[in-house]
Amino acid sequence: MKKSFFLFVFVLFFTPFFGQEILGSWAGELAIQGTKLPIIFNVKSNEAGLTTTMDSPAQKAKDIPVAKTTFDKTELTIDASNLGILYKGTLLNDKIEGIFSQGGMSLPLVLSKKKEAIRPQTPKAPFDYTSEEVTFINPIDLNTLAGTLTTPKNKKNVPVVILITGSGQQNRDSEIFGHKSFWVVADDFTKKGIAVLRLDDRGVGGSNKGNNTTPTSQNFATDINAAVNFLALKGFKNIGLAGHSEGGMIAPVVASQNNKVKFVISLAGPGIPIEELLQLQSRAVAKLDGASEADLKMNEELNRKLYAIIKNPKSSDLKTEIKTILLEDLKKIPKEQLPPESEIEKMLENEAKQISNPWFVYFLKFNPDDYWSQLKIPVLALNGSLDAQVTSKENLAGIKSSLEKAKNKSFEIVELPNLNHLFQEAKIGSVAEYAELEQTISPAVLDKMSSWIFKL
Repeated sequence: MKKSFFLFVFVLFFTPFFGQEILGSWAGELAIQGTKLPIIFNVKSNEAGLTTTMDSPAQKAKDIPVAKTTFDKTELTIDASNLGILYKGTLLNDKIEGIFSQGGMSLPLVLSKKKEAIRPQTPKAPFDYTSEEVTFINPIDLNTLAGTLTTPKNKKNVPVVILITGSGQQNRDSEIFGHKSFWVVADDFTKKGIAVLRLDDRGVGGSNKGNNTTPTSQNFATDINAAVNFLALKGFKNIGLAGHSEGGMIAPVVASQNNKVKFVISLAGPGIPIEELLQLQSRAVAKLDGASEADLKMNEELNRKLYAIIKNPKSSDLKTEIKTILLEDLKKIPKEQLPPESEIEKMLENEAKQISNPWFVYFLKFNPDDYWSQLKIPVLALNGSLDAQVTSKENLAGIKSSLEKAKNKSFEIVELPNLNHLFQEAKIGSVAEYAELEQTISPAVLDKMSSWIFKL
């Protein structure tokens, strides 16, 4: 396997799945002199980023390679300069609205997902519970948070769970590859008699960013703390947190600071220092992608250098220090495996910018033990045995050790066989499987969580 200087180290946490919902086949029609010309862009990901091929069915052309594809927040750019084509569009819900340019001609082109993935667990109306759209303000960062509160009908004093999303900007359903896992959880819990609040992350959907444009996990914790206080004002007394991935790191932070939180569920949450977790993640993901042992060791060494400089920079210009390390690493790679020279500086700049981002710097320095070791309330920690992003054995052991340090007498640690990071029943646990699997979340996980809550 070719070695890439795009790091395995942080890519799944920082920019999960290269934009998640942009992947797939997008189809539209160009209106040219009264005729319709169908165009299809097939957007995929590999270890170096996004890649696209183009189909023109009317011309019987298929899988035409595209020079470059980028997706930043909601902006998609498909640079097919090899064909004299440029497409720039904005992702709006399930459509991309943009401009197709070729040979001095610019035409509007609206793209829609060509084929809807089968997701049988996505809830369908009618719903035998109350669903309320809610908004409230985080008094710390002054950002508005929006979400959906579902509550069982004709039941009083029910427990309520706040669902906390993982890394990257996500909507209230924690939607990825068409899977709406938090909606599935909310539907299942509420039908059983547990209320659920799920939220758009700040800067997504109905939630705005507020005054902080570069938030860290600590800022996100203040969002969840505001959610706890909001539910308490609505009269809920038995309030719990259920966080997935980075959300499983935020949950103990909030629970250690707000005594209104009565229980915590960690879904593939970190249990060891993040620096260690990322090295394990890097190795596990790369190994599933077919990396050789030599490549794995080279990546680990590079990661160690980067982590050291991020934790203890030698100057005030962290980004430049990171670029220097990355450039040195490039010298070890055969020239034929490198991008064009004209692209290298831009790629180094983008890479260094991401790694020096305040979110990642805070994240890398985080030690979950600082917060798990304070919790004496009931805790349920779940991990899938095939999880390559937050490896099960090490992180569950870390949470267990921290809770024992806290002398917590009410916790349960469970490794669930054959489940991946999203808690789907999987074959190998690779990121590529997430989109391929029809199952959104294993029913065994839903039953385990709800039954544990009712036993409290």
